[in-house]
Amino acid sequence: MAESKKACWFEEWFDSDYYHLLYKDRDFAEAETLIRNLVWYLNIPKEVRILDLACGKGRHSIFLNALGFNVTGVDLSENSIHQAKTNENDTLHFKVGDMREPQGDEDFDLVLNLFTSFGYFESEEENTKTLSAIHQALKPGGKLVLDFMNSSKVLRQMIPKAEVRKGDVLFEIEKSVENQIIRKKISFEDQGKSRYFEEKVMAITRSDFMRYFEKTGFEFVHLSGNYLLEEYSEPDSERMIFIVRKPD
Repeated sequence: MAESKKACWFEEWFDSDYYHLLYKDRDFAEAETLIRNLVWYLNIPKEVRILDLACGKGRHSIFLNALGFNVTGVDLSENSIHQAKTNENDTLHFKVGDMREPQGDEDFDLVLNLFTSFGYFESEEENTKTLSAIHQALKPGGKLVLDFMNSSKVLRQMIPKAEVRKGDVLFEIEKSVENQIIRKKISFEDQGKSRYFEEKVMAITRSDFMRYFEKTGFEFVHLSGNYLLEEYSEPDSERMIFIVRKPD
């Protein structure tokens, strides 16, 4: 019998109840601020089709749909999609999918990839494969909004060790950088058992992204540094929010 393939770290961790426990206090108001500002800045008409790629439990998708938009949310986590599906309606749909694979063939006017949901892979080839798949899913003239951490600032301000308590669980978190990959080791005990997960994300720079976009056929439109869509500053900005476009 062939040996089963070991799950990638993000398949195990993002599908775990502990992932949702650790990050349960994410700021929904902040998420709504970003969506409102994007809708205004891009002047998005109501008839567009939007793909929320790596949507998690669908907080951005649900809010966009409440504003009147037709949204499809895709995520690799079956657990997250199972929960997101409880919010489905005629113009809001969720499905399990891998962002490295095309989610349509010129089906969408806008693709969103938010809250550092990129760079989980350990090769530039997989990063560009993901962007190529997004390019294929977009209609000519369609746009991608890619929201990523400001790697330069994150690396400068990294705290090597921290403890975070959520309910009865004390998470011990260690961060390090290996070959430009930020590695977060997450250890804790629960129900008498020691448990361990990890997160890994590439510290992708602005110039790296610009190179990826050019390689995969995107036109650069704008770069913002926060959820108010203010101008990007490498030393100070919290985020890198790219808006790029598939040519007509």
